[in-house]
Amino acid sequence: MGFAASGTDRPARSSAKIVVAGGFGVGKTTFMSTVSEITPLRTEARMTSAAEGIDDTRHVSAKASTTVAMDFGRITLSGDVILYLFGTPGQDRFWFMWDDLVRGAIGAVVMVDSRRLQDCFGAVDFFESRGIPFVVALNPFDGHLSHTPDQVRRALKLTLEVPVVVSDARRKEDAVTTLIGIVEHAFLQRCRQV
Repeated sequence: MGFAASGTDRPARSSAKIVVAGGFGVGKTTFMSTVSEITPLRTEARMTSAAEGIDDTRHVSAKASTTVAMDFGRITLSGDVILYLFGTPGQDRFWFMWDDLVRGAIGAVVMVDSRRLQDCFGAVDFFESRGIPFVVALNPFDGHLSHTPDQVRRALKLTLEVPVVVSDARRKEDAVTTLIGIVEHAFLQRCRQV
């Protein structure tokens, strides 16, 4: 990607914005922390009793903080492609920020806890309604998936064009592969529109 810089054989760097989204406690901040080559910017706040009855912590009972604005990170792929990563807050009450966070994004990763598929419906609807390419990344909590990628595809009524991958948010290799997948998917979607 890019053209050679004048007077050198080195290709120019290209950059793109990717959004990492999904429901509350699905692993977005962990994914960003795992893959970012810089110390991620986080807007974490301690969870308090004010969130009781609002945030469902049954499956993430050890969660002590939550993203309240966004996470930001960066990764360089292949030495010449820089991805700027913007992580969304997961709770519905913070979704008013999503439109601003996705502005200029080429695509998104929708993180999913397969124990709680209902928590990703809003994120999938958001990106589908705006025509933003996305991949669904199933984060296996405790090393276990409650549903297979095909079951998730059917439950979400996704076309075969939308990639559904298993991506452990704690494993850098999985996170990098997922990001490469969304860049490729976004590129193919753009080529189809031309």
